[in-house]
Formats: sequence, structure tokens, C-alpha cells
Amino acid sequence: MPLSRVVPDLDGVRLIAEIRSLEDQKSALAARQARLSVAFELIQRREQRDLGMPAAELGAGVGAQIALARRESPARGGRLLGLAKALVTEMPHTLAALETGQLNEWRATLLVKETACLSAADRAAVDAELAPDAGTFDGTGDRGIIAAARTAAYRLDPRTVTQRASHAATERHVSLRPAPDTMCYLTALLPIAGGVSVHAALTRHADALRAGGDPRTRGQLMADALVEGTTGKAGGISGIEIQLVLTDRTLFQGDSEPARLPGYGIVPGGWAREMLTHAGNRKEPGTGNPAEADDDPDADTAASHALNVWLRRLYTAPGTGELVAMDSRARLFPPGLRRLIQVRDNTCRTPFCDAPIRHLDHIIPWHRGGRTTQANGAGLCEACNHVKETPGWTVRPRPGPRHTLEIHTPTGHHYRSTAPPLPGPTASAAA
Repeated sequence: MPLSRVVPDLDGVRLIAEIRSLEDQKSALAARQARLSVAFELIQRREQRDLGMPAAELGAGVGAQIALARRESPARGGRLLGLAKALVTEMPHTLAALETGQLNEWRATLLVKETACLSAADRAAVDAELAPDAGTFDGTGDRGIIAAARTAAYRLDPRTVTQRASHAATERHVSLRPAPDTMCYLTALLPIAGGVSVHAALTRHADALRAGGDPRTRGQLMADALVEGTTGKAGGISGIEIQLVLTDRTLFQGDSEPARLPGYGIVPGGWAREMLTHAGNRKEPGTGNPAEADDDPDADTAASHALNVWLRRLYTAPGTGELVAMDSRARLFPPGLRRLIQVRDNTCRTPFCDAPIRHLDHIIPWHRGGRTTQANGAGLCEACNHVKETPGWTVRPRPGPRHTLEIHTPTGHHYRSTAPPLPGPTASAAA
């Protein structure tokens, strides 16, 4: 399609001016969303108080409702509500800069984040101190904005900043997120001493192997040492069940249908077959001695036992891909049914939330007659399961090509969640 049909006005000056105008409008709308979010929380708190909720629980579920309205995860919705409250109630100058387009939402977020440890009065003081610079922030990078906010915060309340640094160690954790080409990012947030020590140990180990003639790069050696040191197995293959989901055609017939790896996502069918048939005895190119394998008659046998593979059959309905039901009269979901629901849902079933499943929830609660079945079960993260129990929230199963549930919020808005498609043909593909 010719560019002139996509953008009739090809005047570069006008196009850049409109792009800038739209950016200013986005900032103004973000400020408006902040004001509306704070007003909505006040209304919800008043209604919850009238319903007799304890004072400590007032405001529960507000961030989740904002998240659904903004098509964000519940965790993100809570952060957006916190940002809105800080801007509206404690940082009026930053909010004004956002409304006029001098700051965008991300840079306003940086200023709020860097003053989070301060009291309301000190945060307001930092806001007032930085107000004359709001206009010049337009040409300043993110680091410059962070540095300005930190400098003002350190000057106003050095004790709180020091205490915050001490408390930060309690937030250490390890996370996993997908990367392209069947790779992933394993990230650890650690106290600086621990992080530097781990990195130094991995570096020394890699340098020692390199000096001994290992052809792998330092980065490869460090990564391999991390995996092997943690799992105790070469290549990281251990007795941990990873629940790789794929069709029988992909496994036995070389079909190209992708597989799904819980905790990661969609992976190529060929990679899944390689994982199941050769994992545990694969080596980096150029490592080991091929002659040794030829001379050792037990090499193939040892390699074949390097990985224990358990195949668990999951039956799906033709055309829809829906998992076959597995009912139980038990109050708690039995292990087999739990595994079935976890495989079906993959991540938390709340719309826009892709957090790991922590709770197996009765969609219709047990105390209201809900049965322990796959149709009445849903995988939820811990936060979403707690929000579901807040007054005014209801969830019901709904008919659909795959497992579907409908969420009603206290304001009467409703949202649908459909289980993700499993590997294999779907109704649309079959048609």
C-alpha cells in the first residue's frame, strides 16, 4: 500500500508536530487516569465501610478492578493505584508536569519510586524542590531524573534511606522469564556482597577450566556451572517434573505442532523431541573426546539412562482441544486433578495476569455447593485468589470452546477468561 494512502499528509514538519501533540495528550490522559483512580478508591472504601468490612481490609480489590479496566495484570494495577495516590495526594507539582506534558507517565513513575521511602511531608518537599526543574526534565535522561530525586531524598531524610537499604535484603528473590530461541533469563536479586561473591566464584571456575583447555567460552562455562551447581546434574536435568506438554504426533511422528513448557511458554516441536530423547547426554560442540565414546561399549547405554522420561497421557476433546473432565468428591483437589488443571490453565486465570499458579480454586465455592471438578476448578495466583473473596466479586463457569469463566466486579463490570489452547488442532483449525 502506498505511504500516501496510509498517511495522506506527508509534510514531515506537521507529522512530527502531531506526534508531539499526541504525546502531550497521552501524558494529560495519564494524569486524568490518576485522579479518577484515587476518586474510585475513595468511593470503594466508603462502600466497603458501609458493608461492615474491617478498617484494615478497606480498599481490597480496588487495584485489581483498575487493572482489569486498564487491561493490566493485578500486580500492575496495584502499582498504578499507588502511583496515582502519590501523585494526587503528595506530589502535586509532578502531577501538574504530567498534565502539561512536561513529564510522561514513566518519568513521573521514576520520581514517585525514588521518593517511596519518605514520609508524606518529605515527599511533598522533594516534589516542591524539583518543581522548578520540571520543565528542564524534558531534555534529561531517566538517570538524570533518578539522580535528582535521590539527591533531594538523601538530603531530606538520610536515616530513612539507610534503613531502606538494610530492608532491601529481605526482598531478595529469583525469577524466570522467557527469552527468544528457547532460552530464558534466570535473574537473582541479591544483596551486593552475595551477588558479587557468586559472580566471582563462577568467574574463577570458568577461568580454571579455560586454562585447562576447555573450549567453551567463559560465559558458557559460567552458565553451565550455575545450572550444574544448583541442580547437581550435568545440563540441569534432574528428578524435577517439568511437565512438557506436546501431542503424540509431535513426539512420535515428527509433527511440527509446537509444545508448551509450563513456566516458559511455547517451544518448537523439534526442540521438545530433542529434550525428551537426547537431554542429559548432549554436549557443547567441541567438548569431550569422540574416540572415548566409540571405545566405550557402555556409552550408549549410559546416555540412554541419563534422563528418565515419564509420559503422562492427557486426553482432549476432538476439535476444541478441551481436556477431558476428571471429577472428584474430595474437598481438596487430588494430585491428579490438580495436575490436570495446572496443565490446562498454565498461568493464573485472571485476565491479563500471567503470574504462576499458586492456588487451585473452586470457581463456585465449596461452601456454596461448588464441586471439586476440573470444570469448577481454576488455577490462580495467591493475590488473585484473595481478591476473588472480596465482597462484590463473583466468578461463574461459562460455556465455551475451551474452559471459560466469567468474573463480575463490585461495579458490575464483567470480564471473561478462557483457558489457553493446548498443543494440537483447535476448533477453528479443524474448520
